[in-house]
Amino acid sequence: MSPRDDIPNLRGQDGEGSVQVHQDADMKIEGAKVFSVYGKGGIGKSTTSSNLSAAFAAMGKRVLQIGCDPKHDSTFTLTGQLQPTVIDILKSVDFHAEELRPEDFVTVGWGGVKCVEAGGPPAGTGCGGYVVGQTVKLLKQHHMLDDADVVIFDVLGDVVCGGFAAPLQHADRALIVTANDFDSIYAMNRIIAAVQAKSANYKVRLAGCVANRSKDTDEVDRYCDVVGFNRIAHMPDIDAIRRSRLKKKTLFEMELDEEVQMVRDIYTGLAQHLWNGTDPLAPAPMEDRDIFELLGFD
Repeated sequence: MSPRDDIPNLRGQDGEGSVQVHQDADMKIEGAKVFSVYGKGGIGKSTTSSNLSAAFAAMGKRVLQIGCDPKHDSTFTLTGQLQPTVIDILKSVDFHAEELRPEDFVTVGWGGVKCVEAGGPPAGTGCGGYVVGQTVKLLKQHHMLDDADVVIFDVLGDVVCGGFAAPLQHADRALIVTANDFDSIYAMNRIIAAVQAKSANYKVRLAGCVANRSKDTDEVDRYCDVVGFNRIAHMPDIDAIRRSRLKKKTLFEMELDEEVQMVRDIYTGLAQHLWNGTDPLAPAPMEDRDIFELLGFD
């Protein structure tokens, strides 16, 4: 037998050239609107996700936020502290999930938002996709998804492998957080390509992008015009957002002033827009050389 005879032929079944396995049909999230938040590392995905969760909760929606990063810092502004990860909790019971109760891995945060930190394998080992799958499986087993109106996956960093793209198997819409600079837009272009690959076999479609911590949006808008994408929100670089992270609170818990009110209104408008439904976008990502030539020139 040739060493290559054992390699499964999955070409095109989960994105062109993919060697991933398909999502188990039993793991499908039903009844809730599911969003995955992506973007370059450090761009503000957790800030965006947590404030979106708070905005949905303020609208009266039942929200579940799932952090998909080994740093497990997605939900700390909703709960006021870092939460233990699902993978660490499973490890503590030798992966006997039947021994766990929902309160062992789900924490209720501000506005009733249910918060889960999936965690991840140690650096350089394992696969983040496995961790996401185990987290969804655990939530399904304990019926924690049955009464959710909104589920938000907050996904770490750039999409560099199928593991990072695993939440796209569950999502209705993918939201990309970017900034008005080359590196952020370059990462967004790669994320668009990943979502487009997944959309061939899953229901996920792109919702649009949020220009975060940016005074201007000219470079973001220039890119969107070329590829056929939409900027659906602009979060200016203001101090209230920084202060909220230091206070371990969302903007919806902060003492109200003009700046805080402005940012709350932006997040509330974004949540309402996503809840009402966005057109399923199908932008055409650019080649690396082309995006290099596009950005940063008059």
